[in-house]
Amino acid sequence: MQPLKGVRVMEFTLNIAGSQAGQILAALGADVIKIERPDGGDDCRAWGPPFARDASMMFNTMNRGKRSIRLDLKDPASVAWVRQQLAEHDVLIENMRPGAMEAAGLGAAALRAEHPRLVYCSLSAFGSRGPLQGSPGYEEVVQAFSGLFSVNGDEASPPARIGTSVLDLGTGIWAALGCLAAVMERHRTGQGCLVEGSLLETALGWLAIPLATYAASGELPRRSRSGSAKVVVYRCFDAQDGEIMIAGANDRLFAKLARALGHPEWASDERFRTARGRSANREMLNGMIAPLVRGATRAQWMARLTAAGVPCAPVNTLPDVLDHPQVQALDIFDTVEGSDARLVRLPVSFDGLRPRAARPAPMLGEHDPDRLVARAAPRTATE
Repeated sequence: MQPLKGVRVMEFTLNIAGSQAGQILAALGADVIKIERPDGGDDCRAWGPPFARDASMMFNTMNRGKRSIRLDLKDPASVAWVRQQLAEHDVLIENMRPGAMEAAGLGAAALRAEHPRLVYCSLSAFGSRGPLQGSPGYEEVVQAFSGLFSVNGDEASPPARIGTSVLDLGTGIWAALGCLAAVMERHRTGQGCLVEGSLLETALGWLAIPLATYAASGELPRRSRSGSAKVVVYRCFDAQDGEIMIAGANDRLFAKLARALGHPEWASDERFRTARGRSANREMLNGMIAPLVRGATRAQWMARLTAAGVPCAPVNTLPDVLDHPQVQALDIFDTVEGSDARLVRLPVSFDGLRPRAARPAPMLGEHDPDRLVARAAPRTATE
């Protein structure tokens, strides 16, 4: 299923956030052209090893289904070609260095005046207004600035980075959603619009609950290696052969957990009977549970807790996840030519079918229009 078949997208992106937005649209059937520098293209092509098709796995993951055209945006002929082509395009996505698109004559104001139906999506690190407008920033920089570090990790350890690029990927998802909403609105009004997003705004969105809780109570959230300070029992415990996550997160589930642990009386104990009581006595209750869990293996606890109806999971490694029958049953991976890599497809299905990339990530300049490359490449080679 290709719900966006016929939608044309031009993408001026580096690294992850903007590329993720374009990859989502491409996976849904849009024709996405990625404009890249002649001298190496998107920076993340080189962010390896490992490599496949002469590009990093990051690039392969973020750019499936697209075409690649090399253009020197300092070349007037190349810029003129872009402006001409945009008459036939629906969406432009950019997350270039702040000011780069304007310097090339491809800023939002100029292009939307020329092409009023164009949906122009601009992404940045800190947003389009305020004192840090235009400041450079990467995933880890904005995780630190936004406060995400401060709520992640164990109380006994320094604040920690979240281990995957949640801001880049999340910003790409919000950007794709914004582009789709703007295209729908254009069907009603005939007019495009400017869609904007940033890593900082995405971070604040992910922090919505901790921020609201702090604003209401004045209390900083407690960091925990796993689980929650508010929801008890809801954390990892050590079994004989590794960790297991146990979620007896409400009164009903806690009663089931208490029976599975061999202590049904806990469910009626005034200290633990309610969510507030368990939260107030968190350390005591977790301390009572920990030695019980250490008395059996993860497999034994998985069998016992699953039979009792208590949500639980082993703390898996990536090889565990890739080999698990549940993950395999989802049919969520693409392969890459010449590589053992498995790339995750869109986490959404339509009538039971998951969108599949029409083509692998492009080689640099694989879809160049020859007349433009002939003009742009010599100039770039001498710069």
